[in-house]
Amino acid sequence: MAKAPVLTPQAEDFPRWYQDLINKAELAENGPVRGTMVIRPYGYGLWERMQHEMDARIKEAGAQNAYFPLFIPQSYLTREAEHVEGFAPELAVVTHGGGKELEEPVVVRPTSETIVNASFSKWVQSYRDLPLLINQWANVVRWEMRPRVFLRTSEFLWQEGHTAHAAYEDARDYAARIHRDVYADFMINVLGIDVVLGRKTARERFAGAVNTLTLEGMMGDGKALQMGTSHELGTNFAKAFDTRYLSKEGTRELVWQTSWGVSTRMVGGLIMSHGDDDGLRVPPRLAAVQVVVVAIKGDEAVAKVREVGDRLRAAGLRVQVDDRIDTPFGRRAVDWELKGVPVRVEIGPRDLEAGTAMLARRIPGGKEPVSLDALAGLLPAVLEEDQALLLKQSRERRESRTSDVATVGAAAEAAIAGGWARIPWADLGPEGEAELAEQAVSVRCLVAEDGSVPDADDAPGTVAIVARAY
Repeated sequence: MAKAPVLTPQAEDFPRWYQDLINKAELAENGPVRGTMVIRPYGYGLWERMQHEMDARIKEAGAQNAYFPLFIPQSYLTREAEHVEGFAPELAVVTHGGGKELEEPVVVRPTSETIVNASFSKWVQSYRDLPLLINQWANVVRWEMRPRVFLRTSEFLWQEGHTAHAAYEDARDYAARIHRDVYADFMINVLGIDVVLGRKTARERFAGAVNTLTLEGMMGDGKALQMGTSHELGTNFAKAFDTRYLSKEGTRELVWQTSWGVSTRMVGGLIMSHGDDDGLRVPPRLAAVQVVVVAIKGDEAVAKVREVGDRLRAAGLRVQVDDRIDTPFGRRAVDWELKGVPVRVEIGPRDLEAGTAMLARRIPGGKEPVSLDALAGLLPAVLEEDQALLLKQSRERRESRTSDVATVGAAAEAAIAGGWARIPWADLGPEGEAELAEQAVSVRCLVAEDGSVPDADDAPGTVAIVARAY
C-alpha cells in the first residue's frame, strides 16, 4: 500500500494543501476567537525577517518609527465620510470599559489615518516641519467574515506609513517611491515573487484615497494576491482634521498626504507562491534559517555538526544545528522539508569517514556529497542560485498563465480557468469591471502597455489585469 502524502497535493485541493502546510510546518494556528491566529515561532521568525528587511528600506526612504494608540474615538472616523463608509462593516467597537458604559464608544484600530492626523494637526505648524514621514509597526483589527490564516484574519500585524507634504507632487512622488523602492524591491529581491506594479481602479481604491498603487502577485493556483498598497490621500484627511501649515508666503495651506502598508498577508503569499507538495520553500535572502546542519546518528557526528555550524556562522550564514539523534533522522528530514529551509547539510558516520557531508537543496531539489572543507566557500553561491531560481519560477508562472484578451467574456473565462487576463481598459471600463465582479472576478490593477504604472485611469494605452483574488 502506498504511503499517504504528508500534505494534500496542490492539484487535488489547493486550499486544503495551504491549511495542511501551515499546520504541519508549525507556522500558525487558529486562535480561540473566530478569525484570530496564533503565529508560532517558526512562522513568526519569517515575519521578523520581513520586518527587518522592510524596516531598513523604510528608514532609507526617510521615515521614522513611532507608535499610535490602539483605541480611536469613534467620532474621529466619522470626520472623513468615504473612509468610515469603507471600513464600517469591519469595525470592532468598544462600548464598555472598567465596568461602565463609555461616554463615547472607541474603535479598535482598523487603520490609523484618523488618529495620526489628530497628532499631525498639532505637530505641523510651518513648511519647515514638512515633509513629516512616520511609520509604525502595529496590529490592526478588521472583523473578518471569511477568515483564512495569514490571508484574512480579524487581527493581523503590519506596518503602516503616514506622511504629510507641502505639495501634491511631493506626496505623489513619495507614494511612488515607497511603492517602487521599498515594497517592490523587497518583494522581488527578497521574497522572490515577481509582483506586478499597478494602479487600482476607482472601484478598488482605498477608502479616502485619491489614488492607490498596488503590488499584485500570482499564487500557485493562478489567483492574485494583493501584497501591499501605497495611497495618495490628497487633502481629504487634512481637511477633516484641519492639518495645515504656514507657507513661506505666510498663508495657511492644507498638507498633502500618503499612507502605505504591508502585513502578515505576505507570509501567506510566500507560502502560496513558493510552496510545493513537500512543503514550504523559503527564499534564502529571507530565511531565518538558511542552513540546517543535521547529525544523522552517532556522538562523533553530533560533535562534527556543532563544529560545522560554528564555521558556517562565522562565514555569515544563518545556521541551525540539529543534533537530536534521539529523534529518527527520516522524521527530522521531513520536518525540515516542510519548513522549507533552503539547505540541509547531513552528516553521519560514513560522511565522517569520507570527510564529506550530504548537501540537500530544498528549492531545486536533489542531493550531492560535498567536502566538509568546501562548505563555507560553496554555500553562499548555492543560496544565491536558489534565490534566483524562485524568482524565475514566479515570473515564468505568471507569464505562462496570463492571456491577452479583447472582451469581458474572455477576461472572465481566463480568470475562472485559473489565470490572469490582460485587456485594454478602454475595452473594459467601469461597466465591464462591474460585470466581472458579478462572477467574483476583479480588476487587480491598471498598467501601461510597457509595464509601468499609468498616471491616470484613462491614460492612453492603459491595460487592466483581471483575475480571481484572495
